[in-house]
Amino acid sequence: MSGSGSGLPASLDTGQPHSARIWNYWLGGTDNFAADRAVGDQVKQVYPEVVEVARASRAFLGRVVGFLAGEAGIRQFLDLGTGLPSAGNTHEVAQAIAPEARVVYVDNDPLVLAHARALLTGDGVTDYVDADVRDPARIVQAAAKTLDLTRPVAVMMLGVLGNVADDDVPGPGEIVAGFLAAVPSGSYLIVNDSVITAATADAVRTARNSGADYHLRTVEQMTGFFDGLELVDPGVVPTPTWRPEPGSDPKDLNVYCGVGRKP
Repeated sequence: MSGSGSGLPASLDTGQPHSARIWNYWLGGTDNFAADRAVGDQVKQVYPEVVEVARASRAFLGRVVGFLAGEAGIRQFLDLGTGLPSAGNTHEVAQAIAPEARVVYVDNDPLVLAHARALLTGDGVTDYVDADVRDPARIVQAAAKTLDLTRPVAVMMLGVLGNVADDDVPGPGEIVAGFLAAVPSGSYLIVNDSVITAATADAVRTARNSGADYHLRTVEQMTGFFDGLELVDPGVVPTPTWRPEPGSDPKDLNVYCGVGRKP
């Protein structure tokens, strides 16, 4: 259902900035509105590196899904906070390697939902859950319609945990634990997010003052999400340096990632 003949979902508030659409703007996409671009520009003024961070995070998605579907042999993906689609979505990368791979996307932005419906017309098995990451039980129940939760699943949390405050109920650690408890041995957790520094703290304050809240953590806090898991080499590192493409010259950025296997 769209609003006023615009082709946009009726529930979409274009005047309220949203992290997925701001991210889309930084990546050079067109699925964003004036409110998103205004916040994006304000953040870029105090933290110009944010565009590189967005691009590095997107490139990591391709590398890590390639690793999971290839070397790790994973055939099921739960992509939380998937954001707006662009080239090289999770299902495209995974199903190019293993056509039988199943992917469930999760987000709660109406614009993401509208795009996700278009993605579901492909040949591979792909589904979408309209839900908030703070409700692991509901998401797991819905994902189980597409995924076999007795077999390993890659739980992908790229740029999503920053939407959860430490004092939220459930908090970020409880959310991670909830998803990991629902998947079997051999499953993987993937986390990617900016980390707190003086520069990123200024960026977060700027976004928050404009109505787009986000919560950054230290490298140590991010590493804590992998407690009890077997970290895949090279561990929790700056995102561009995680298994970079041969011949590339990755630089350290204030965005970190990690991949852990549930024993």
